Amino acid sequence: MIHSPTNPSHLRGFSVEAAQAALERGDLEAAERICVSLSKTASQDARVWTLLAETAAVRGRLDAAMVCANRAVALDPNNPLAHILQAKCLFLVGEAEQALMAARRAQKIPELSARAADALGAVFGFLAHHQEALKLFSRAAALQPHIAQYKINLAATLRMLGAFDEAETECAAALALDPRYALAHYIRSDLRLQTAERNHIEEIEALLAGPGLHWESAVLLRYALGKQYEDIGDDARAFEHVFEGAELQRAHVSGAITAEFAEIERALSVASPTARDGYTEPAPIFVAGLPRSGTTLVERIIGGVGETTAVGETECIAALTRSAVTPLELGRRYASRVYAVYAEKNARTVDKTLHNYLYCGLIHAALPRAKMILLRRHPLDTAWALYKAHFHGQFAFSYDLEAIADYILAYRRLLAHWQKTLPKEALLVVDYEDIVRDLEGQSRRIIDFLELPWRDAALQFHASRVPSATASAVQVRRPLYDSSLGRWHRHAERLAPVRARLAEDFAEEELR
Repeated sequence: MIHSPTNPSHLRGFSVEAAQAALERGDLEAAERICVSLSKTASQDARVWTLLAETAAVRGRLDAAMVCANRAVALDPNNPLAHILQAKCLFLVGEAEQALMAARRAQKIPELSARAADALGAVFGFLAHHQEALKLFSRAAALQPHIAQYKINLAATLRMLGAFDEAETECAAALALDPRYALAHYIRSDLRLQTAERNHIEEIEALLAGPGLHWESAVLLRYALGKQYEDIGDDARAFEHVFEGAELQRAHVSGAITAEFAEIERALSVASPTARDGYTEPAPIFVAGLPRSGTTLVERIIGGVGETTAVGETECIAALTRSAVTPLELGRRYASRVYAVYAEKNARTVDKTLHNYLYCGLIHAALPRAKMILLRRHPLDTAWALYKAHFHGQFAFSYDLEAIADYILAYRRLLAHWQKTLPKEALLVVDYEDIVRDLEGQSRRIIDFLELPWRDAALQFHASRVPSATASAVQVRRPLYDSSLGRWHRHAERLAPVRARLAEDFAEEELR
């Protein structure tokens, strides 16, 4: 039972309800101020600590959020939101196993509210348990069908699972409730190829021209328009909308770009790794590379032979490197986490965390039997693919063309570094264009490298039912197509500065 003693602060409007209302309208300062006051006069009210945990988590103060969530759970073990926030905080600090346990505790509490079901669905989504997320999002949307956010969370999960028609239906329902819901427009734009006869361009442009649009909404709408205009062949307008969206997003992430380049420099400083002290029991597969370079395609080719389990983008390696551990301990902890959260014990896993290109040396040292595949794509196609995708705060360099060029060059140097320092049996470099031009030949090359038995099903990657949470979730469910090759030529004039920068390191024939 939730404790809610009477206190005089209620007379001044300092109530849990007032704090909740402030949080829902995005006024974090007011919500936090009210809760801090209530924590002194109603310190046994679990709802106060739950709200404090939520505001601290939104602000990125994870230590404070964890303390508050733990307090809320201790005060009211039957409050699902307290367990859910605890799970969210644990996931964000890299404790996926503990996060899953907390989510399971919340799941066992009967009669979850719509709000709790939606929040718990998000946690299961973070943990790549998408079928459980789907059930929870469906429950939230059914319990409160008038809330657009619940429909969009459901739509996003349906997209990951390949149910594009159902996802589009949920987007339309959300927009019927809130025509200004930018995320709904953004997701809907991606669910199919738009045509001159069937698109949403006029609707989105009218919304952009209207008053009172938050900058984050404007960014999503710009990228949605960029995608729709490119689909119908209006390249000039496509680029212009992407440019406007990227410029607006870049104004809010500029500080992160320096850190991303510093990560590459740190990776380049890793000397030839030794594998003699690592954890030799599992033989995981890692597929990594820049976004939109073909990593999801390779993951699904591998999955087609039926001998592996795709675990998605776990981020486990990056999370575990935050602790100063030996390679042996890192390998053990990686295996323990993957089998506790993402896969059945002893399954051969495929981890598609993109950023793992930063950790190839460490992976080899920690997991000597691991196989790593790094993807490479035409540099200018990579540049355009990165620029036109919105990564919701990740890959800060992708919103600046000059930074994109420099990062592609840095990635090229890093890839060469790993080729030089890692044994050939541990690392394979695959070019996206080679797969498109020779699907079977390159697929056999990949499967041979992984020492897996060949099955023709590897060529039917688009039929895979494996969830995909990536920007390529829609494209990878279509048979292989070559229209993405050389697409940068459609924007050659606007990409000329990128080409000039890349020409300092790439040969002329590599930039054609």
